[in-house]
Amino acid sequence: TTAAALEHFTVNFTITNLPYSSDLENPESAKFRATRRVMNTLLDRLLKESSIGPVFQGCETTDFRYEPGSHRDETRVDAVCTYSKEPSAAPLDRVGLYHQVSNKTRGITQLGPYSLDKDSLYING
Repeated sequence: TTAAALEHFTVNFTITNLPYSSDLENPESAKFRATRRVMNTLLDRLLKESSIGPVFQGCETTDFRYEPGSHRDETRVDAVCTYSKEPSAAPLDRVGLYHQVSNKTRGITQLGPYSLDKDSLYING
């Protein structure tokens, strides 16, 4: 038997009630670290309750971005999530996972205290 491999997938979305600031660009800033900690906790809780829950390892928020042309109170979030994939397991069901995340975020509108742009969720692309 071959051991499970750690596989990664990306999660991207836009928060509409987290005003973007330059502090969120700096991984060393207190605001970046605190916001990343909250984001990682919310994503971990969300994905642990999904179909990949049993093999889910965790998410690491990598980036907070401002999309040029968007509202200043919107912040784009990029995260890399990890799960262990058995060699015999089917590939990650992005579409199924997207629908589960959609359902658990009230139609991609709410993640904890944050409001989401309902058209902004991407899982692995």
